[in-house]
Amino acid sequence: VLVASIASVMQMTPPPSAVGEVVRRLQVGEECSLNELQQWLVESGYERKESIEESAQFATRGGVLDIATAAGEFVRLDFFGDTIETINEVDPVSLGSDLALDEIVVASSNSVHVEGTVVDHLPKTWCAILDDVSEIAQQAKSYFDRVFDATKLSHIDDTQASMVAKLSAVIALSGPPADGVDIALPVQPLPLFSTAVPEALQELADMAKTRHVLLACRTSGEVERMHELMCAGQPLESATYLHIEEQFVYRGFLISDDIAVVPSHEVFHRYEIRRGVRSKQKTMRQAIAHYDVNDIVVHRDHGIARYLGLKLLDGQAGIRGEVEYLTLEFASNRLLHVPATYSHLVQRYVGAFKGKPELSALGGTKWSNQKTKAKGAVADLASEMIRVQAVREHAPGIAFPQDTQWMREFESSFPWDETEDQNNAISAMKKDMESPRPMDRLICGDVGFGKTEIAIRGAFKAVESGRQVAILVPTTVLAVQHERTFKKRLADFPFVVESMTRFHTPAEQKEILERTVKGEVDILIGTHRILSKDVHFDRLGLVVIDEEQRFGVEHKQRLLAFRAKADVLTLTATPIPRTLHMALLGIRDISSLQTAPIDRRAVVTEIKSWEKELIRNGIRRELAREGQVFYVHNRVHDIETVADTIRKMVPEAKVIVGHGQMPPRMLQKVMSEFVRGEADVFVSTTIIESGIDIPSANTMFIDDADRFGLSDLHQLRGRVGRYKHRAYCTLLLPRKRFVNKIARKRLQAIEQFSMLGAGFQIALRDLEIRGAGNLLGAEQSGHIAAVGYEMYCQLLEKAVLELKSGKKTPLLETMIDIGITGKIPEAYIASQTRRLAMYRRFADCEDQESVVFIVNDLKSGYGELPDSVCKLVQYHELRVASSQLGILSMTIDEQDIVIRTKNSKGLSRQMQGAKGTLRPVGVPSATGFVAVYYRPAKFGNTAEVLEQLHSKLVGSSSLH
Repeated sequence: VLVASIASVMQMTPPPSAVGEVVRRLQVGEECSLNELQQWLVESGYERKESIEESAQFATRGGVLDIATAAGEFVRLDFFGDTIETINEVDPVSLGSDLALDEIVVASSNSVHVEGTVVDHLPKTWCAILDDVSEIAQQAKSYFDRVFDATKLSHIDDTQASMVAKLSAVIALSGPPADGVDIALPVQPLPLFSTAVPEALQELADMAKTRHVLLACRTSGEVERMHELMCAGQPLESATYLHIEEQFVYRGFLISDDIAVVPSHEVFHRYEIRRGVRSKQKTMRQAIAHYDVNDIVVHRDHGIARYLGLKLLDGQAGIRGEVEYLTLEFASNRLLHVPATYSHLVQRYVGAFKGKPELSALGGTKWSNQKTKAKGAVADLASEMIRVQAVREHAPGIAFPQDTQWMREFESSFPWDETEDQNNAISAMKKDMESPRPMDRLICGDVGFGKTEIAIRGAFKAVESGRQVAILVPTTVLAVQHERTFKKRLADFPFVVESMTRFHTPAEQKEILERTVKGEVDILIGTHRILSKDVHFDRLGLVVIDEEQRFGVEHKQRLLAFRAKADVLTLTATPIPRTLHMALLGIRDISSLQTAPIDRRAVVTEIKSWEKELIRNGIRRELAREGQVFYVHNRVHDIETVADTIRKMVPEAKVIVGHGQMPPRMLQKVMSEFVRGEADVFVSTTIIESGIDIPSANTMFIDDADRFGLSDLHQLRGRVGRYKHRAYCTLLLPRKRFVNKIARKRLQAIEQFSMLGAGFQIALRDLEIRGAGNLLGAEQSGHIAAVGYEMYCQLLEKAVLELKSGKKTPLLETMIDIGITGKIPEAYIASQTRRLAMYRRFADCEDQESVVFIVNDLKSGYGELPDSVCKLVQYHELRVASSQLGILSMTIDEQDIVIRTKNSKGLSRQMQGAKGTLRPVGVPSATGFVAVYYRPAKFGNTAEVLEQLHSKLVGSSSLH
């Protein structure tokens, strides 16, 4: 069976004889020469790269072949000899393996000779089934008219004539052709179920009493929930002939009077995309750790420098063989080479103000003095933070009751399996709400990562307890969207949801306010209008703030009053610098969502000069796949002129206009028209920034993009690519106007961070562009400028810990310098940036589980570990274990390894049975450390020394 749109059937294709040359179907278990396949890829226009980054590229590492196909799919083939052992999808960001596949089709990226349509190449025994002939004819004409190069298409009349002439039969489901025969089939569409779930379940049970019903569920979790509903006392108890299977059926149907096939989404009236686990994106800590060649960095002990890249040098301090070093340039062009195993000592510099700082003098005292001053300054700030936290901990709040049966039933109605991130965030939110102290939690996650469902669950918990909920959103459009979503999710429960926007008349607003103050409205959704002084609640329990950074100073003052008397939950896709700062310090309660929907793809983002041809082709490309286009123009006075220009460029497209100064009813009408697919191009201001959710809109142009902030651009881009289709966002720059340096940095950041889950990186880049100086006032800004933002945060974090514990808590960073290290060869990971990222990840490990995680990532992304990487792994396993055992350092002293520790007895127990002698020397120092000398039996054999220390202090390795 071949299912195809009329657009694909009309396209000219290569003849069958050429398909073998331009298409390769690769299957698990297939005999295939890796060398021959690489040669075919090169001949087919694919580019050999160190690692795949975009379509039509491939990379090899041993028996692992990564391919980014011409169609944009990222896959990994693992060979054993000349046999394909496994095929996996690959996450384009982390290059980690995702979903296992049985086969993959790889097409040539070269242009090929076409000859006829797919109909011309089908066997004559096939028949064609046409679903709705009149609709097919209409779409075919529209597609033929739109395509720029119509020579690549067959006309619909020729295509239909070819079907009749070359196939055994042509069957039209919506009615026979003029000279055809009418055939009745015993298949009928499924009747609609009630919108109320209890009634719908009863209708399903009644149906399954008289006929066999196959209930198709999308997930295993949904199958389990449906089986629970068949138990005694449950709605489906009487469903005698109900069969539940994990299947996907798009639309239900009846076969005669005996069988019904029912997809679960028709019972529950939910048609969302499926959700699954995708590799996690960088955390905020990891994002701030990233730096590139020529970036300004901070060495913890030596100060501010410029990072010049990784360099391979002969081993120093007893280390045998070549070792990779980070090369740093300080003042007067002096260089410092830092072993890659100590990459955690080097941080990216984010200062207090715009511009680059002065490089430190290597070996001088200025850096030490700057650090000392910064430590003194953060001590006072830490005291104030502790005081604020203590006040918050003891402030009176609302302690909501624990989950009830209703809450469990409501959560079970969620048709998808929650991601681990969602479950963690929901648990943390519930714990906050059940605590007597006021909740102030931030949920941070990109568009579509599940923030709204978390807010809905919090709202349910509040209203079920007899409290009211205020949902504050930045735009009218988002208020309407949230009202629709909340009402849909809460349809089976007796809770009243209302919204108050400028779409409501004054009389309607007055009536809603009167019901709210009486407690008759459970959930009120609105823009800043609900912050007005005439808005009062009877028993407000929870305030949900969507995109807090979009509200002004006056609104935030009003929000402070809300925080004093209710729990607060804030949702954001791109945390503002102050929020990011609080999260990095651990001051504010924050939950991050980093798992994207499984079908979501990153939006292709490009910076281009405004050109008619560029815009015309982009719009026509989207219309050719029956999609819709956003054109953002944020100036009302000439927005109609812009719309007229687009109408002239693409006359076949229906272009509509929307902006905030339109009468509310007209704006609502225009937006509804676009949502229903009755218009092709929506020229609008930033009113579409939040709340528009249109699966078919997957191309966006942003006019004068240099005039937008980073978070605004990220939010706008989030309007496209919300489903599985590849989406495009073009940032248009004026051809004549000068674009300043800061604006260009913003645009480059939004172009660079186009991957899924890039909100943290964008927020950090925003912080870097603006400078961190406005976060804590002028007094602290000088210290941020002097030592860099990350080190400032570390000093402050340490000061807070010391104040909380009442004593100094020096961070135990074990130094191991015993002539044993490792490296990541360039032949294994060619990219310097990726090698540095791996070194930094290893250096940041604080437990063995983290080391295991990195090892698995390396094996998945780059193949089996070479010996030098195995040594690097063992080095860090030993470092982590030593740190956990209270060991400060391991160094060489002639024939001995000197181990400085506070727990010599514990070390003796750990080293029991080791080959060699162990003896404490001297008395403990002022800090409590004592030197323990270990003389290995074979000192000159570094591999055996490492093996002895590793086996006694670490135990089992992640390499086994």
